[in-house]
Amino acid sequence: MADQVINIASDFTRYPGPRHIEDGPKSGEEFRDTMLIPRITNAVQSGGKVVIVLDGARGYTSSFLEEAFGGLVRLKSFTRDQLDRILEIRVSDPKIRYLAGNIRDYISSTSAAA
Repeated sequence: MADQVINIASDFTRYPGPRHIEDGPKSGEEFRDTMLIPRITNAVQSGGKVVIVLDGARGYTSSFLEEAFGGLVRLKSFTRDQLDRILEIRVSDPKIRYLAGNIRDYISSTSAAA
């Protein structure tokens, strides 16, 4: 199975928004629900990977990234182990390279909802 690539800037928005849909457009919640969950579900079923490209956006808030990626675990959509196997974060811009580590931290430090 070929990798599924999501370039946030070109496939979702160059201007990532707030945490929740009700807080404004292009939220982390919207990105998670409309783009991440369907693609990761497909990758789980097919044995593929989902590659997230962070380059090109005009900035990311921690709330956008935490809701999008931490929310995958919090909502019990996926386990940390599944996400470790399936998700690959790519960033070539050295100024935002640290965000890949932040995303991994959001996934690993998030508790699944009871």
